Amino acid sequence: MKFTIFQESRVGQRRTNQDRVAYCYSREALLMILADGMGGHLHGEVAAQIAVQFVTQSFQREAKPSLPDVVLFLSRVLSSAHHAILDYAFDKNLPDAPRTTVVACIVQDSQAYWAHAGDSRLYLFRRGGVAAQTRDHSRVQMMMDQGLLDAESAAKHPGRNRIYSCLGGSHSPQIEFSKRTPLHKGDVIAMCSDGVWGPIQTDVLSRGLSGPNLMQAVPRVMDIAEEKAGTTCDNLSLIAMHWDEDFAEDSAETVSTQTMALGSFTTQMEGFARTRPQGVPGVEELSDDEIERAIQEINSAIQKFSK
Repeated sequence: MKFTIFQESRVGQRRTNQDRVAYCYSREALLMILADGMGGHLHGEVAAQIAVQFVTQSFQREAKPSLPDVVLFLSRVLSSAHHAILDYAFDKNLPDAPRTTVVACIVQDSQAYWAHAGDSRLYLFRRGGVAAQTRDHSRVQMMMDQGLLDAESAAKHPGRNRIYSCLGGSHSPQIEFSKRTPLHKGDVIAMCSDGVWGPIQTDVLSRGLSGPNLMQAVPRVMDIAEEKAGTTCDNLSLIAMHWDEDFAEDSAETVSTQTMALGSFTTQMEGFARTRPQGVPGVEELSDDEIERAIQEINSAIQKFSK
């Protein structure tokens, strides 16, 4: 495989960052995953962390160096992550289980497979246009599908963040799976939380991520989204991957897995921030004890479903 990849997550104007984003690759397979947590003090963060960490660790155990059945893997690990979140809520005696959206993508054999629950999105950009896009599991999207709302009204609708499918919570998730999608040289897969896609149009994302230099493009797109959202800016996270399987000239940022050992992995994962951004009013400080306790509880919930 040969690709360029970059991710970033910001707290925006919220008290904490409940988004989690990660990627992990072996010699023959790449995982990208993003989750946007929902819940009270720490719980949304924990739900998103469980989802991302569980799926990433499962990928590391099973991609040796590729997955025998990608769709089965996505179905099983997302369902197990949902139950791990419920188990965490049971152990903590929470009245309501925390929840998180999730969107996960596997690239293997130059083909992409993805699955999602909620309104965190995946876009496949090709030659400046949108070749594929996930459909939000939200009430506003349902109203648009029924012709009750147009795009402009949907963007301002007070219930636009209400979703009907997620991991955790009181209902089983309705996970939607893509078809197998061959990738072409120059394709860009972008995954983002609603803090990114909410304030800006899809064509801004497409143009902003059209080139291979994602280390500059991702922060620039996030700057635009953050500026547009202003004082109401939500957590915002974006991961983008530029596909280049033709083995043309490499840039300094290009990842080539050709020489990786069969059993090795490279992983980049966001975790609990021990220091919060300065200058954001009301940003919540977490003690080291709170963070360590949360990490232990997450690991305990994950281990029960990792056998």
